[in-house]
This record gives sequence, C-alpha cells and structure tokens, in this order.
Amino acid sequence: MNGHDDFAGTLLRWFDAHGRHDLPWQHPRSPYRTWLSEVMLQQTQVQVVLPYFERFVAELPDLPALAAAPLDRVLALWSGLGYYTRARNLHAAALRCMELHGGELPRDFDALLALPGIGRSTAGAILAQAWGDRQPILDGNVRRVLARVHGIEGWPGTPAVERRLWEIAAGELPDARLADYTQAQMDFGASLCTRHDPACDACPLRGRCVAWLSGRVAELPTPKPGKPLPRRSAVVLLLRDAAGRLLLQRRPASGVWASLWSLPQTDDTADARDWFASHVRGDFDAGMPLPAIDHAFTHYRLQLQPMQWDAVAPRDGVADNDGLRWVGAGALGALGIPAPVRRLLQRTMEEAAT
Repeated sequence: MNGHDDFAGTLLRWFDAHGRHDLPWQHPRSPYRTWLSEVMLQQTQVQVVLPYFERFVAELPDLPALAAAPLDRVLALWSGLGYYTRARNLHAAALRCMELHGGELPRDFDALLALPGIGRSTAGAILAQAWGDRQPILDGNVRRVLARVHGIEGWPGTPAVERRLWEIAAGELPDARLADYTQAQMDFGASLCTRHDPACDACPLRGRCVAWLSGRVAELPTPKPGKPLPRRSAVVLLLRDAAGRLLLQRRPASGVWASLWSLPQTDDTADARDWFASHVRGDFDAGMPLPAIDHAFTHYRLQLQPMQWDAVAPRDGVADNDGLRWVGAGALGALGIPAPVRRLLQRTMEEAAT
C-alpha cells in the first residue's frame, strides 16, 4: 500500500467510524444544498451553520427560488452568520446561473469558479460532494492537516506554501468515494487535528505525521505573522417615534455590513448631532447613552456607542425611502440587520416591555 492509498484510506476508515453522516446538506445531497452549505461554512463552524441552513432551505429550497428572492430577504435569512458578502455573492451567483446555466449550478470547474463568491476550494468541494468528481479542496482544516502530516513550513497564506499544499491535496485524492473523502478531511481537521489541543493520541495518521514525529504539532502550520488589530469607534443613533417604531438606515452598497439595515451611524458625537438635527425633531441633548458594543472584524475592532431617543418625529421631507425607514418591532425579522445591532435592538425592546 503506497502513501497515497494509506492517507486517503486511513481518513475514509476514520470517517466511517467517527465522521459526520447526518448533516442536513447530506440528506438529500444536491448541487444547490452542497453549494449553500459550503458558502455558509466559510469561516463559520458547523454547529453555528445548522439552524441557518435549515431555515434557509425551508424558505428558498432551490436555486430558482434563491434567484427570485429579494436581496433583503436573503440578507435577513443570513443575519447573524456574518461575512455578509457571502450572502450577496450567493444571490448574485444564483442570478448568473439563471441567466447562463439554465437555473442550475454548472458541473464545470471553470464555470463554477467564474461565479461570484466561489473560489478554488469551494468549487472543488461542490464538484466532489455533489457529483463525486475528483477535485481537491484546501479549506482551513485541510491546510492544517496537510501542513502537519507533511511537515510543511511557512504560513499557508503565502503563494509558495499554498501552491505546495494544493499539490499535496491533489496527490492524496482517492479514486472513489470523493464526497465522503471531502467530508472526511473537513471532519478530521474540525474534530481531531484541531488548531489547539489536537487529539494526537487518537490520531490514525500519527505514525506518518511529520509534525508529531518531530515534536512540532504546536508550531505547524506556521501562524500568520501577527500585529494588533487597529481600533475604530462610531456613534449609532437609536431613534424611536411616538408609536415605538425605530428609524433604520441602509448601509452603503460596499464596505462593512454592505446593504444591510442598521441604525444611523456617525464617526463621532459632533457628526451625530448634525445628523440628528437634519433628520428628526427633538432634543439631541436628551439622548441617553447605552452600554458600548465591541465587535471584532477580520481587520479591525469596532466600538459602537449607542445613543437612544424616544418620541422623536421626522423632519419635514424626511420620509421612508430606499435608504431610510421607520420600522415596527414586528418587521425587524424580515430585514437583514448586523448581529450586534440586532442584539442591541432586541435588548432595548425587552427593556421597554418590562
């Protein structure tokens, strides 16, 4: 038995005994459900994704339904999963498939890669899991396993190291059971060969793992050179009218939380005062500061300082439009709202009800 067979065969035997066989996108397994799960699982753990996936496919069960849905509905179903560009790309890709591929995902690597939000690893995962095609993947879990087993030095985000890992991933592919093998790699990295405290004592690959044999499990894969995240701050205005409706503003089409509905946001208190004066009638200085909200993005940390006003009224000429609207509590669930802002709104509504 050569190393290629040993690696894939060992992983498949482990998967048969210990892998996840009851994930909702496995039953039934379809190109659409596979694609949706892969996009949801980018930078998000399986346990977090499960309820979102179930809710999403219950409402949008296939690609034509996704394409026909308003983007606001897609963002609302996604709300809380984060990295909202994934949801916008999902919707855009569905529209592209309706236009170019007869309302179906194409069974072609280059055609998949050309769709918004589908990179090399996601395309490979869709082809391998939906159709059993012989395609490698290289998500975070697979990078970690391959870097340790093969003793690959250097941060995997550098082109040279990534290229080497892709070569290894392709070389380890089995000839059959590609869907199971793809899932096995992800499960193995998520449950056994974890980033911290991997279960090396229970690892069936330990005997051929360079990291284990050389005592470098904690060092591989080589971490990204670190630097502290910059900090930013902003003021958000929580404005209620006499009927208890909230004033929401649509975020710009690009940047953080793009196209989601959120509270009006300004860089500082002076800008908040100007925004208040131009949009609503009331006493700005009567605003009540709420506890600050800390939220970490990939590249920086954001501290939001909420300020709350009740019983304000819109200024003349400030009416509901595509970028600004008054929303009752019962309508919030139908809108895509950033998770930390949604939590703030829920908390303030609960406090108002007591």
